[in-house]
Amino acid sequence: MNEYFLQYIWQNKLFSTPDKTTCGKDIKILSVGTLNRDAGPDFFNAKVKIDNTVWAGNIEIHKNSSDWYLHNHHNDKTYNNVILHIVRNNDKITVSENGITIPALELKYDTLLEKNYTNLLIEPYIIHCKDDIDKVNEIDIAFWMHNLTMERIEYKTNTLKSILKRNNYNWEESFYQFVARYFGFNTNALPFEMMARSTPQKIIAKERLNIVRTEALMFGQSGMLSTITIEDDYIKILKNEYAFLQQKYQLHPIGPHLWRFMRMRPQNFPTVRIAQFSDLLFRSVSLFSKVVEEKSIDNLRKLFNCTGSEYWENHYILGKASVYTKKQIGAKAVDSIIINVVVPALFAWSDAINNSDYKERAISMLEQISAEQNSIIDKWREIGVVPMNAADSQALIHLHNEYCTNKRCIECRIGHQIIKA
Repeated sequence: MNEYFLQYIWQNKLFSTPDKTTCGKDIKILSVGTLNRDAGPDFFNAKVKIDNTVWAGNIEIHKNSSDWYLHNHHNDKTYNNVILHIVRNNDKITVSENGITIPALELKYDTLLEKNYTNLLIEPYIIHCKDDIDKVNEIDIAFWMHNLTMERIEYKTNTLKSILKRNNYNWEESFYQFVARYFGFNTNALPFEMMARSTPQKIIAKERLNIVRTEALMFGQSGMLSTITIEDDYIKILKNEYAFLQQKYQLHPIGPHLWRFMRMRPQNFPTVRIAQFSDLLFRSVSLFSKVVEEKSIDNLRKLFNCTGSEYWENHYILGKASVYTKKQIGAKAVDSIIINVVVPALFAWSDAINNSDYKERAISMLEQISAEQNSIIDKWREIGVVPMNAADSQALIHLHNEYCTNKRCIECRIGHQIIKA
């Protein structure tokens, strides 16, 4: 049992109705208040009636009342508006910084709640409810998954919003950098974004005379051309084109040491992804406007269906020939771009212009895409939770990463139902 559990009991009103404070005064709980996850008292805007006086203010919760002093609240003016101290064990009188004795209430509740909570946390599985999830109503699970889908998307919009802020809310430039970041996947997300930031979109739009020039611009700005010692005809063209463009626009490439190739399938090498990204840039001007205006998911799939130029059909890296393979970005990768880039962008745009139509369109897209397949989804399938589409799989990924892994069972709708069972 810990403070988080006591906060959970208080927030969800799972305690036995109290009638007396620890000092014997009559008490009636009128409002438990609003949980505060930031610094300061645990609950804001609570309301209680003690004897004949109604008090409105904050509430602090501890396992032992002496923890008030252990946490140094008695020297903190922030806690002077605490009207009630909720504790499991009242072992010391609580006094605020301004010398006021704060009424205390020992929290009483069914010990089965604590037992169920403890059993969840001691489960050896990452998904702690693995053995008990069948006790939860399917409607509750479906409702929670819808909320998790929205939470997951909002979580992803934070990255785009930070890019927007950096670019003074230039949506085209920011979306271009956001797309670039995703082309790097997790391993090369940062160098891809840095490459895009060092190469303004307006320059790409001006110089997209042919795909090779666009590739020269991207590979030059990646810094990779500076490390090539074996030159073929294609590399010579890239170097010549880039030398001209670098001088013309006073460009500064990023460090080639930033790119990672180790433990990657050749199809995902950053060189292949840069070639595919170059194809997208060559074919598409005002990429964000196209995404916002396009309502058909099939047309969006065509938009992001990128491929490398002819050189990349028998190369994975610069200067080293390989067996012929068309470097077409896969269908699953295209859907992944829609899930991780397009959908968050539509949500962010929806907030910016206060039009919920874009959010509805984004959710509709997720519902049209098949559920993702990865090790996290496999874990859920094993216990009988089967996602029907990408909206569901995104919810389950978020639940696993943000709740299960961090043991946030008391904040989870499924955990809540199991604890109450």
